[in-house]
Formats: sequence, C-alpha cells, structure tokens
Amino acid sequence: MNASDRRRDPRVSVCMPVRFRALSNPSSAQQMAESVNLSQYGLCFVTDVPLTIGMRLEMSLRIPHDLAASASSDVMCVGRVVHMRPDSAQAGLSGIGVHIERFEATAADGTRLAS
Repeated sequence: MNASDRRRDPRVSVCMPVRFRALSNPSSAQQMAESVNLSQYGLCFVTDVPLTIGMRLEMSLRIPHDLAASASSDVMCVGRVVHMRPDSAQAGLSGIGVHIERFEATAADGTRLAS
C-alpha cells in the first residue's frame, strides 16, 4: 500500500507560506517553507531545511478564506514528519509530509475555532 492509499482525508492543493521549527530545539529560529497541499490531518511543504522522518515540528500557517469555513484563520499545529522526497521540480528542495497531531485555529477576529 502506498502513501496515497493510506490517506483518509482529501487533500487540497494550495500554495501558501508555512513557518515551522523543530520541537527538539525550542530556541531555534522559525524557518519558512511553502505548502504543496493540505488536509485536516496532513500537510506537505517544500523546504531546503534538513529534516528527518519522525522529527516533531511546530508549524503556523494562515488558511485562506476560500478554504476556511468563513474568514481566513491562523492555524498553529504540531506534527511529525512522516515522509520526505526530493522535489524534482526545484533543485535543492525536499517535499516534506507531516501528520498533524494537534492544532488550534483562530479566526481573524481572535475567536478560537478548533483544537
């Protein structure tokens, strides 16, 4: 069974900025990446930052209003790297698949949406 067969939630192709840092080094600076797709419990992004499978990440992103239930929302989440692959379209970058373990979304007006 390949990775796409194991996905339970539909993925949406979306290109947006993602900030992340490894939880193993809490004092590290946030890194920037660009998403490829996302689902309720998964995120794929491309980066040149070296990561490893199993690494836990803290990530933040803004879900655009056309994908959110209403207005755009800021999402803070914690996830674990579950797969990596070289990005053939962009030399030096890797596609990073992250399983989202927990998240908290906040609407633009500060209202907490989910966790």
